[in-house]
Amino acid sequence: MTNTLYDSLFAHHEGNTAPFLQLDNGQVVSYDAFLQRTAQIAHVLQNCGVSPGDRIVVQAPKLADTIALYAASVQAGAVYLPLNTAYTMAELDYFISDAQPALIVCDSNDKVEFEQLATRSGAKLLTLGGENSSLSREADAQPCAFETVDRAPEDLAALLYTSGTTGRSKGAMLSHRNLLSNAQALVDMWGITDGDRLIHALPIFHTHGLFVAMNTSLLAGSKVRLMKKFDTEMILEELPNSTLLMGVPTFYTRLLAHDGFTDEITENMRLFISGSAPLLAETHVAFETRTGHRILERYGMTETNMNTSNPYSGERRAGTVGMALPGTEVIVTNPETGEPLPQGEIGMIEVRGPNVFQGYWQMPEKTAEELRENGFFITGDLGQYSADGYLSIVGRSKDLIITGGYNVYPKEIEDVLNDVDGVQESAVFGVPDDEFGEAIIAALVAEPRAQLQVEQIESIIRNKLSRFKHPRRYELVQELPRNTMGKVQKNVLRERYANKELSPAAS
Repeated sequence: MTNTLYDSLFAHHEGNTAPFLQLDNGQVVSYDAFLQRTAQIAHVLQNCGVSPGDRIVVQAPKLADTIALYAASVQAGAVYLPLNTAYTMAELDYFISDAQPALIVCDSNDKVEFEQLATRSGAKLLTLGGENSSLSREADAQPCAFETVDRAPEDLAALLYTSGTTGRSKGAMLSHRNLLSNAQALVDMWGITDGDRLIHALPIFHTHGLFVAMNTSLLAGSKVRLMKKFDTEMILEELPNSTLLMGVPTFYTRLLAHDGFTDEITENMRLFISGSAPLLAETHVAFETRTGHRILERYGMTETNMNTSNPYSGERRAGTVGMALPGTEVIVTNPETGEPLPQGEIGMIEVRGPNVFQGYWQMPEKTAEELRENGFFITGDLGQYSADGYLSIVGRSKDLIITGGYNVYPKEIEDVLNDVDGVQESAVFGVPDDEFGEAIIAALVAEPRAQLQVEQIESIIRNKLSRFKHPRRYELVQELPRNTMGKVQKNVLRERYANKELSPAAS
């Protein structure tokens, strides 16, 4: 295996006429045709003055040409920077000002708004998608071969901004080695081959959809059914002809809610993978009961790609994210001292390995805070190991509630609440409180047609949890606020309920 992305993910497919992408309109793109398109786009990048190491900002639709743009960026030696398609112009202004790209690629429908951002930043602007796609039009006139720019394993291949739920969003610098080592580990662990067909319904501006799903498929030579977005009916149509699905928990709950999702249509499936947000234990059970398949849950983040995984062959344990990937070290430490903790104790999750990023873009102080000199990255996630080595995520350190001097881990309360009949899901968080420092609030979503009784829930909590862990208030909500990848945004809940009057504390 070579040490750069283009050589390992793309170059070995030259002349390969096997199908790579199947699109929503039925069009099939072979690996060789994809590489030719990649070369054409790489020429466009070079003609726009993109040099090795330059950033390319992309906020564009999910198209075959968008995937080829990622490949072309790698081939031209540039740094690929995908951005969430939901970001506003004000948010985009920050990212573009911070990253200082040489080129911006936007949706053709957003050209007018982006022209001002491009002018202010001094970047060239191209559009993608629809009849007015300037990138596609310019690529059509270019040669179908391009001499790949030499890059070293530690050179940057991508810049991904964290979700920025607290403070400024940070640009995680990811090298060729970071991305390639992780793709290889996942292909090996999950047994991905050129015989697989992946249903790809994830966004491609995020680690999960772009690097986990696409890089592993490219490395293994798998077929990819590329969907513009998640569509339950479309997924059901594709399942009998596919072997892999990578998704977020919402994918699986929506499938389970459909009567057409049966064990018969999943007979050809080899593996269902879930990540980006915690999967409820009851979803695990319901899914296995319905299909006979047990979902494989794993754990990763923007700065590291994937860190751990439940085993492909072996017990896939609900409520855990498995064990460290080969070549990656994952430890639980005392947040105050950084010393490793024994199994069973809750502490900070730290990660070291070839998958760990190079640091935060133009933030050396923040990099020094979170990336230790010994190579361990302080994830900000709290976890604990079982006696037999399975890692469970307890929550984010910023979500830890300190009430009356006690540390309260929201997941412990959420696990009890989620077991209550009629509760579909819950989110527990803290808000400022004059007497206790923080007060515990629980937001509850009811199952369809269920009527939740707060008094009954309070009684269950009293019997199962210590008094200092009891929520001071229960909020019944239609749904929990989530980001694009389905992760509950507790910062939004904290802001929403911070100033709402609390009931007196129980004596």
